[in-house]
Amino acid sequence: MSRASAPPATTSNQAPRVRMRRVLGVPSLVVFGLAYMVPLTVFTTYGLVTDMTGGHLPLAYVVTLAAMLFTAYSYGWMVRAHPSAGSAYTYTRRAFGPHAGFLTGWTLLLDYVFLPMINYLVIGIYLAEAVPAVPAPVWVLASIALVTALNVLGITLVNRMNVALLAVQGVFLAVFVVAALRTVAGDGAPSLTAPFWSAGTDVSAVLAGSAILCLSFLGFDAVSTLAEEAKDARRTIPRAILTSALAGGVLFVVVAWVGHLVLPDHTSFTDVDSASLDVMAAAGGDLLEAFFTAAYVAGCFASAMASQAGVSRILYAMGRDRVLPRRLFGTLHARHRTPVAAVLAVGLVSCLALSISLELAAAMVSFGALVAFSFVNLSVVKHYLVDSGRRGAGDVVRFGVLPGTGVLLTLWLWTSLSGTTFAVGLTWIAVGFVYLVGLTRAFRRPVPELALDEVEGAPEPVR
Repeated sequence: MSRASAPPATTSNQAPRVRMRRVLGVPSLVVFGLAYMVPLTVFTTYGLVTDMTGGHLPLAYVVTLAAMLFTAYSYGWMVRAHPSAGSAYTYTRRAFGPHAGFLTGWTLLLDYVFLPMINYLVIGIYLAEAVPAVPAPVWVLASIALVTALNVLGITLVNRMNVALLAVQGVFLAVFVVAALRTVAGDGAPSLTAPFWSAGTDVSAVLAGSAILCLSFLGFDAVSTLAEEAKDARRTIPRAILTSALAGGVLFVVVAWVGHLVLPDHTSFTDVDSASLDVMAAAGGDLLEAFFTAAYVAGCFASAMASQAGVSRILYAMGRDRVLPRRLFGTLHARHRTPVAAVLAVGLVSCLALSISLELAAAMVSFGALVAFSFVNLSVVKHYLVDSGRRGAGDVVRFGVLPGTGVLLTLWLWTSLSGTTFAVGLTWIAVGFVYLVGLTRAFRRPVPELALDEVEGAPEPVR
């Protein structure tokens, strides 16, 4: 072969760029969001918030849903502007610069890294109770190993598993509602509106309860981390985010309302932490209790799969930016098209579930989520009103008033966080700031820029 006919060296020596597969439509994305949220999570804080609000848990969920929809709205607009896997990390980076983006992404890891731990902890607790011969740590480690393996094999398999596990929860909820309504019909229907409003409603107590319930909605935002695996991400991701938040919220309200009808006297709970078992016993006896345990564990498993998939893609986006080591986090497996190293890293960190408390894990999740929600709302204002100059009357409402309301509601939710939450969260941010100083050599070097040609909808290579 002559020199003139030889292919360029740069072509022959370069490996094909590996990209994620764009296979997810709106239904699959909504399933992912609902699986992340866990439809049965309403029973996790059922007794606590019902007791706190004086039997007005459904009203508290309505308030929280209203607050979350504003943030879901803002996520939708930022996905249209930046359809990448980085979620709030990418949005803040583009709106406020790489340093703010890094610290937001770092704080967001509190949400995504520790949410799988909560699921593994709950799985261990419930299965150890059901099968006392097998200790909780064994169930925790087995769950981590299985979820990690499924995430390595690809998002399509994870989504199929989520469909099956969501179906289990859906069947349980249908059985629960039917059993509960039969019980109510036999005993005489209580007031249908009392759970939402009654003469003794304490508004301040309801607001305090709704702040706690924001944990139930964690998951609709995780849909944005699949932007590089979604078909027509600018259209499908915003729809899926709003649909997930709304569907999850309506489901929480309905289940909480039915539970109150079955057991309207919240002072009769044996233990507020396990009040859901009292509700199950009142609705269907021991058999429904057993079904509840099985369905709830299935829901936690689905959430663990979805949350581990979400955080691995956050790490992938940061690794691709060289904010984290690129060779470790910023590459995809050639066959499975998944960020294997990031998935394995999350699995290893999740082993902390063997020693961490549920309370501390929940505190970390709350802090990380609220920071992300605040900056996503602020990013809409900065990107559309300030940077893009869209200042018409309609634009001011869409990109100023609505996301601004989301910021205020998120800050209000912050007022209910405990001192321990702030201590842990601020410590985590301080560690991230020190790492950022080292990464940028005391801000003398810029934080690496996002590789846009690898993010925004480039087609897959021909195979």
